[in-house]
Amino acid sequence: MKWKLIAALVAMSLGLFGCGLAAAPCRITSAVLKIVPVVGHIAAAPTDACATVIDP
Repeated sequence: MKWKLIAALVAMSLGLFGCGLAAAPCRITSAVLKIVPVVGHIAAAPTDACATVIDP
């Protein structure tokens, strides 16, 4: 009974936060690339666009 409640809560949270969860790899990669001096922001532009498309 308790695991059904937990499963329902997980399903609801995935439904609400699915886009943000899907965009997380793009956002993390973008943040890592932005650390690189001089070219970081330019190199991170495609991953920023990826995250924006997935989670506007």
